Amino acid sequence: MDAAKCRISGSDYAGVFCSASDRLILVPLSLSRKEREVLSSTLHAEIVDASVGESNLVGLFSKVNSSGIILSNLTTDSEVRTIRDRSGGRNVEVLHSSINAIGSNILANDRIAIVNEEYSDVALKQISDVLGVETVRAEAGGFKTVGANNILTNSGLVINNRATDLDQSAWEEMTGFKTIRTTANTGALAIGLAAVANSNGVVAGEETTGFELNRILQGLEPQ
Repeated sequence: MDAAKCRISGSDYAGVFCSASDRLILVPLSLSRKEREVLSSTLHAEIVDASVGESNLVGLFSKVNSSGIILSNLTTDSEVRTIRDRSGGRNVEVLHSSINAIGSNILANDRIAIVNEEYSDVALKQISDVLGVETVRAEAGGFKTVGANNILTNSGLVINNRATDLDQSAWEEMTGFKTIRTTANTGALAIGLAAVANSNGVVAGEETTGFELNRILQGLEPQ
């Protein structure tokens, strides 16, 4: 598994700007050539340019897996059409919920979506249908923002350092992965926003220490 540290759009929080599956990375139009090269060479996936809600906060307002892309209700009709055209036949839909920071509140791979406990039953069904996965409500470390504070790929799971032993056990049972607790960006608990990852690699913020990056890699290595 490959790893790199990089600032995306001048920020150490790559997950705010990008959302990745094993074959696709949804990125903002404003990304530099160097940033694109780091992402594509580390995650070994196709770069797809987009805007969501007329902003470059693509990772904050979307969630991608191999079957679908779910988008914030801030997404314009034109943006939805563009993402559909560029997404290789994936299901692309806007989530009808006031909890619109999708990337902070939905954590997903190709088998399961773990979501903020405040999402309605209707929202859960839509998430399940679009991404083609089982959907469950959960929290870890007292954070309902499961996407912001944890990392899940098809190969592994990393949860935030505030998660309890009970949280860790429950999440391992849900996902089938043994997991590791850590921080990123020199002590930040928002590890899901500090990094963008898939089964091929991880790109974390430059402030992430070597120890933190190694912990993330240990949790995401194929099991």
